[in-house]
Amino acid sequence: MRRMPAALVLAALGAAAGDFPRSLEAGPGRAPAIDGRLAPGEWDGATRFEGPTGWISQFTPVRDPKDLSFTGWVKHDGTRLYFAFRVTDDVLYGLDTPRWLPPNNAKAHELTREGWPWFGDEIELLVHSGARWKGGEGAAGDGSSWQMVCNLTKSRLGGVGRGGLLEGEPRSSEAAWNTYRKWIESGAMEAAARPLEGGHGYVVEWAVSFDPCLEIEPGRHYSPALGDRAFGLNIAVGDLDEPEKGRGNFGNFHHEEWWAGEKNVRTQLRYFGTLWIRTKPSAH
Repeated sequence: MRRMPAALVLAALGAAAGDFPRSLEAGPGRAPAIDGRLAPGEWDGATRFEGPTGWISQFTPVRDPKDLSFTGWVKHDGTRLYFAFRVTDDVLYGLDTPRWLPPNNAKAHELTREGWPWFGDEIELLVHSGARWKGGEGAAGDGSSWQMVCNLTKSRLGGVGRGGLLEGEPRSSEAAWNTYRKWIESGAMEAAARPLEGGHGYVVEWAVSFDPCLEIEPGRHYSPALGDRAFGLNIAVGDLDEPEKGRGNFGNFHHEEWWAGEKNVRTQLRYFGTLWIRTKPSAH
């Protein structure tokens, strides 16, 4: 597996899709099985990245890698973009703990727009097409920009108790909610989350179809025929433990680590980093 440094000078790569000086490259490779298992050789050739060192803490900073640490991989097969994460986590919410609720939302586990898809141990992907932003806006909730959630213990397809994809933000938009739900139910976006055997962590594998999820202009989606392309990217890893560990944080979250951005503005498009989809394998 080739490995990228934590941060790159984007000027050396060309145009960037976000202001934050961090970049990943997704080169071509074999499609993995989206089953929450990292099979031998399945992610060979993918770009590898690690955290949370150098990531941005929205809540309590991580001080012990046994508490929270992770390795990720990214690649594509010409029609879908793939991510995988192997997360070390000493306490798995809803498995090692009761499924407690936050004081500010008794409906957090409802699979409705009133629920909180990110309440639990979770990964979030945020992508935009690379078009310039107007100001402090977040994801539109369509193929041009989106924010989706993979939760370890609840999902749209499996319900509460089974991990997988959930509709993300903006939850205030019914149109975004409907788009996200359609992507999940149609398989346009697919993810699997599975606890590690023996506990103390989990695996997420995630697939994103270029069409309809990477819309570079209205009605036109990315394909390798268009050459290398820069997209805005952010990634979040959320860690919910016992409520007392997150005392003083929103929703009693313990950790929420972000690949790019700044505290409190990390979901704004301008604070994303850059994902390059490359049409040829890296020479490294």
